[in-house]
Amino acid sequence: MTTGRKAQRLAARFGGAELPPRLLAVSAILVALTFTAAVTGLVLPADLPATDRLPPLLRFGLVVGVVAVALLARLRVRVASGEISVAWGEAAFIVGCYLAPANWLPAAALVGAGLALTLLSIFTDRRSPVKVLHNVASIVVAVTLATAVTSLLARPLAAGLTPALAGALTLGAATYLLVTIGLVGVTMSLHHRLPIRPLLMRAMRGKALMFIGNVFVGLAVVTLIDINPRWLVLLPPALWLLQQTYSHRLRADDERRTWRVFADATRALNQLDERSVAIAGVGGAVALFNAELVDVDVLRRDGRWRRYRGDPTGRIVDREMPPQARPEYTEQELTRSLVVGTVHVGELTVRLPRSASPGERELDALSAFADALAAALHDAATHRELRIVTARSSYEALHDPLTSLANRVAMLSKGDVTLHQLGHDHPVALLLLDINHFKEVNDTLGHAAGDELLQVAGARLAAMARPGELLGRLGGDEFALLIPNLPVLGEPTVLGDRPSPLQPALRRAREIVDRLADPSEVAGVKMSVEASVGVVVAGAGTADMTELLRRADIAMYQAKEGGSNVASYDSSKDDASTDQLALLAELREALDSDDQLVLALQPAVDLSTGVPTGVEALIRWHHPRRGWLSPMDFVRPVEGSELLGAFTRYVIDKALAVAADWARHGVDVPISINLSARSLLDPRLPAEVAETLRRHQVPPHRLVLEITETVMMSELEVIDEVLAALRSMGVQLAVDDFGTGFSSLTFLTRIAVDELKVDRSFVMRMAESPEAAAIVRTTVDLGRELGLRVVAEGVETADQRAVLAELGCTAAQGYHFFKPMPSDKIVSVLRSLLDSAPARIFPLRADGAS
Repeated sequence: MTTGRKAQRLAARFGGAELPPRLLAVSAILVALTFTAAVTGLVLPADLPATDRLPPLLRFGLVVGVVAVALLARLRVRVASGEISVAWGEAAFIVGCYLAPANWLPAAALVGAGLALTLLSIFTDRRSPVKVLHNVASIVVAVTLATAVTSLLARPLAAGLTPALAGALTLGAATYLLVTIGLVGVTMSLHHRLPIRPLLMRAMRGKALMFIGNVFVGLAVVTLIDINPRWLVLLPPALWLLQQTYSHRLRADDERRTWRVFADATRALNQLDERSVAIAGVGGAVALFNAELVDVDVLRRDGRWRRYRGDPTGRIVDREMPPQARPEYTEQELTRSLVVGTVHVGELTVRLPRSASPGERELDALSAFADALAAALHDAATHRELRIVTARSSYEALHDPLTSLANRVAMLSKGDVTLHQLGHDHPVALLLLDINHFKEVNDTLGHAAGDELLQVAGARLAAMARPGELLGRLGGDEFALLIPNLPVLGEPTVLGDRPSPLQPALRRAREIVDRLADPSEVAGVKMSVEASVGVVVAGAGTADMTELLRRADIAMYQAKEGGSNVASYDSSKDDASTDQLALLAELREALDSDDQLVLALQPAVDLSTGVPTGVEALIRWHHPRRGWLSPMDFVRPVEGSELLGAFTRYVIDKALAVAADWARHGVDVPISINLSARSLLDPRLPAEVAETLRRHQVPPHRLVLEITETVMMSELEVIDEVLAALRSMGVQLAVDDFGTGFSSLTFLTRIAVDELKVDRSFVMRMAESPEAAAIVRTTVDLGRELGLRVVAEGVETADQRAVLAELGCTAAQGYHFFKPMPSDKIVSVLRSLLDSAPARIFPLRADGAS
């Protein structure tokens, strides 16, 4: 133990503690080989020329001087977090082979390299003795192996240069190059714990050109000495120019590498979260400045610090760090404050290798990189705050601020999604709850007490809600609970009966009423919450949330009027429901006939040229008993029934038959059809559309399917798949009633559409309402930026048309141009518009339009 501690103190004294144990072992082996080769070479007899006029000591001294000068005239190449020196070693080796016997060269290299590297260490490098000894040993080992290779092929001592001798010396110089580069690679790899291959490639690229010049210089010196040593006076200018060439080449390579790494490092900063930016900043600084260690200290908005530390191994460590724990940095560490405007976002610290001395270029690069890192960290912090604000806004848009339950919007949207995910006949229940005498609580105890009562009721309802159920506050004192997991219709019990799903729903309603009735203290007054609950049970595919709420509302008022707390929906007391059932039965017959459901067609025209841009197909029902019915009279019940698929196929078939007839008259205008939201839940729809297009021989691009923003905002996978399939066929998509649905426009980036249709409510009010005009203008600008068509609906006056033209809208439809007209009149109207374009557009009226 004592010997080990002495060895450690001795290693630390001479700088050995800076080297990893494996590298120290390699150094020890190299030193042993070096002294063995040097001593053995000097002991062996020297094979000097018989007529040699130079004293042996002078000849040895010349070789020592050549080696020393060659190593002093070194250049540096950056590798990893350090540098390697490239010198004239190959030239010195070739000259040494000519001046001295082969067995002297290891000893001469030992003395010359030791002298040169010691001087460099004292005056420039400040290297430790252990590192100097390691580098000297590496050079001597390389010289020894190179001498062995050359001696096997030739005897160069004082010999005239021949092609064979030149080849032997070149091979010896190549051996010297490969051995030195290999030892440098091993040294750097062990010292910095990096893969050896990139280090070898970098060192080889830095030395390749110089190797060729060194061999040429060495052979030239040997030739001049052999001809006449006086010619050597011509060498210094040539060597100086060659040295400048080498230096310029290395600087240019280093400059290119620096800017390439700088570009990569700054590009990697394009991240959206703090950790990714900081890690990219650490890695970029390590690569850019060949740093031994990099710290990125991030100052967060709450005053806390977090440090991200990395080194050339790629390992990143991050931890929270109080400000007082941040140490002062040494002169070998460059520090830059990360500031954006007046906002301090952190600190960047780069620890350089001991041998590195940063110049003005490195300092400028550090400042530029620090600015880029500061901007990226600032953007990441801003993005994080935006995410928090967006999440809060999204939460508030879908939650009741008083009870934190889902609000009406969330109940409708999430409830419809839940219904669509269930089987068509899967029974669901909706419970609509209203607090009795709530107005008296507000009037007597104040609105604050009323809010507290609502919070108590909301908390108790939330505690009773089960997984998978949807609970929300619709507004005022109304709450709703959607129960999607009722027993499936027709499922037998243990006794074999088939229970109605209404009974479990009624049981839940009574449990809720009883639980709410438990006394609670509100505003210092003990009271019970009395409630009336309306219960509706239906198949998931037979009604949407709006219809379920309507029925549950009827049931709730039946409970209030009947004096009971709970009542179920009774269709016999719902006049609208009875009429709708009869209407659906009659529609089934209409689909089988060919003269009841007819199309009314309304063209859309270009505001500047009069050319028709499309025709919207509107379905009308010529009912044998009720007369003409508009879509508002029957489409809604159809959407909630099993007739939707057949009805959709019927309308598409009718519309494409009309479009095919246009083609026979030379009219090539798209036809638009409104598509129900539920139709997009049918994965068979694209195949059915494709078959109908094929049967009528209508190109897919002439069919435009109009869908609503609500559909576009849905994130159901089946809807995305259906829309993608339709788009891949070439069918065009249009967003109908744009601006009236969800405020988010993210669907335009998620699903590609071709057309936006401005809702008539904005068009009708835009002349007197700046807000409506702004919405129309924004929609037109959005369509222009995205390359979409924009069509204004419901244009009824010349003033509206003029405002639309001023706002930049290109197309419109409405009674100002044409009323919806029968299919037998549309061809002549379209033909006349096409033949007369471009022409001024006048308000037209189509005779016989419905």
